[in-house]
Amino acid sequence: MEKAMPTETKVKDVVCDMMVEPDSYRFCYQGRDYAFCSAQCRERFEAHPHLYVGTPGHPAPKKQGLVVLKQRRFVVDGALDETQAKQLQAQIHAMMGIKSLAVNGAEVVVTYDLLQATATQIEAALDQAGAHLGNGWGEKLRRGFIHFTEECEINNLQGSPPAGCH
Repeated sequence: MEKAMPTETKVKDVVCDMMVEPDSYRFCYQGRDYAFCSAQCRERFEAHPHLYVGTPGHPAPKKQGLVVLKQRRFVVDGALDETQAKQLQAQIHAMMGIKSLAVNGAEVVVTYDLLQATATQIEAALDQAGAHLGNGWGEKLRRGFIHFTEECEINNLQGSPPAGCH
């Protein structure tokens, strides 16, 4: 009597390349099911699927091994003590795509892969860790500009113009 070979039950998260259960953060795109290791990876895929699966005639930047490193400086509304800095570091390092993090008083410098994380997601993690960003109009304008430039760069990486562009 032959033994049945065990079947591989895990699939690859197309955003971060981790092996995950097929029903983990499941998402169906163009009739195909995808699974993700976290809500963060699913969110990145949902926002820009062509970065990970490509378009006809344009292979996906992620499949080509592209890494888009960004370094951003975030200013929080007050200097962080050692305990707050450790909590913040744990929160940020739990994210996918974070390459480095430095906390110096009220300044947080993060280097990350834009294909796996965005400044918006990092800002949300900072807020969850209790490190609130400065609320002055200049700081809000600077962050808005960063969000806009990241979206433009991501759209350019997708290989084809978004629907409705001429």
